[in-house]
Amino acid sequence: MFHRINKIIFIEGMKCEGCVNRVRNVLSSIPEVKRCIVSLEEKKAELILTKDISDSIIKEKIQSLGFQVIS
Repeated sequence: MFHRINKIIFIEGMKCEGCVNRVRNVLSSIPEVKRCIVSLEEKKAELILTKDISDSIIKEKIQSLGFQVIS
């Protein structure tokens, strides 16, 4: 059993489903991420985590793809 932690991250710069897939793949590679749903229309990623992680880890992963995290 794990504690379910939800995070919503708003992302600027995604233009197509290819962008969505890149963000989903990079966020899903984080071991603590159990589920990742990325929405192009809503410009956000919804994460379900098995344990809390620093927002800076998530932000760095997204920025490494050339997208910006909106605070």
